[in-house]
Amino acid sequence: MKQLEISGKGLARNTLLNFIGQVVPLAIGIIAIPFIIRGLGAERLGLLFLAWVILGYFTIFDLGLARAITKYVAEALGKGEAEQVPSLVWTTVTIQLILGLLGAIILANITPLLVERVLNIPNGLMREARITFYLLTLGIPIILVSSSFSGVLEARQRFDLVNSIKIPSNACTFLLPLVGLISGLNLPGIVILILVARFMALIAFVAINFRVFSEIKKFSIHPILFPRLFKYGGWVTVSSVVSPILVYLDRFLIGSLLSMTAVTFYTAPFEAVTRLSIISSSLTISLFPAFSALEGVGDRQKLGFYFASSVKYVLLVLTPIVLVVMIFAKEILYLWLGSGFATESAMVLKILSAGVLVNSIAFIPYSLLQGTGRPDIPAKFHLIELPIHFGIAWILINNYGINGAALAWTIRVALDSFLLFAATFKVLHLSPRLLITKGLAFNSFVASGRGTVLKLTKLLQSSRPHNKN
Repeated sequence: MKQLEISGKGLARNTLLNFIGQVVPLAIGIIAIPFIIRGLGAERLGLLFLAWVILGYFTIFDLGLARAITKYVAEALGKGEAEQVPSLVWTTVTIQLILGLLGAIILANITPLLVERVLNIPNGLMREARITFYLLTLGIPIILVSSSFSGVLEARQRFDLVNSIKIPSNACTFLLPLVGLISGLNLPGIVILILVARFMALIAFVAINFRVFSEIKKFSIHPILFPRLFKYGGWVTVSSVVSPILVYLDRFLIGSLLSMTAVTFYTAPFEAVTRLSIISSSLTISLFPAFSALEGVGDRQKLGFYFASSVKYVLLVLTPIVLVVMIFAKEILYLWLGSGFATESAMVLKILSAGVLVNSIAFIPYSLLQGTGRPDIPAKFHLIELPIHFGIAWILINNYGINGAALAWTIRVALDSFLLFAATFKVLHLSPRLLITKGLAFNSFVASGRGTVLKLTKLLQSSRPHNKN
């Protein structure tokens, strides 16, 4: 196997593939969600949203190993040391399977507590909720092992193969509920269909890995790799534990302080507008193994070049889109989800749009710090942000309902972005002038962002929740 090469053309191609891989399921979801809402109802859809949030959170049992395997396989390929790949793969996959089963057991045991005491679930949905959460336990080991095999292909820059599996798999998350509704299935039946699709995706990942890396057909575990994997993955795990809380805390507070219907009015625009970050995530998915390989050979000049160029392109592409969403938020929601969402969620969409722009550029320093072996820095920032976000979210949701939740999230991502950029410049000894020399008016962006937050705050003061109990 030849040494891995990093080029701007290759990164552009991979970014396009990743973008297609994310935007196709998104487009399907946008079309499908209104029909799913009508078929399931607002309360059941809110329950399904929370169920997937819980499943996503339990992927913390990954312990950062999917990220670690991508980094170390990319480093090995960058140095021309492909013989290390089989032991890296099977050691990681074995650990992932064990951890996934452990996570499944824990979720199964706490399901009664979640359904009966933690979440504000109506009595009529208790049985469906309990069965749904039990079924979701089966998805934890499937998702963890899949992420390992996907990470190996990403390290090899085979994003064409990764997306050939992820596109149909992720699309099924939206299409199979429609199939289930047409077939007369209830919520647990729909979840079973989605889990079957996830399992088929795992089988496909394994088969393609065997074709690309013929060496890994031979099972090989090296316990000596454990410290190396867990040392890196440990800090990634901290981010994996705290980050979902930061992302989903608002929804749990809304569910506790307001209602399941409020969760739906908040989650639908949140899930839609945050999908704009696929532009940035498509790029950073490609950049992470590239950053890892370049760090492995010590090419800091290319690291700085790709970092600054990426920030510039994300801003150039996203800024006009975000402005359009903010200006026409009510009209967009009316055409997509109807007058109810246009009335209740328009301000939410406007506030979140500003946050998405700030959060999208933060993906780049986050990926760079992890790719260069400093996953501890983003993790420490997340720990700092957690109590701050909880306090702000609690206050704002109590006073402004779902609009307050949107503002709390936007404040948090703005703080996170500032900290990540500051750390990147200091720790990696990169000059902020890189952003300017690449044609980025960074100071103007910060000033306009500050003005946007102030304007949104004033707008929020005139808005009070209509759906608080």
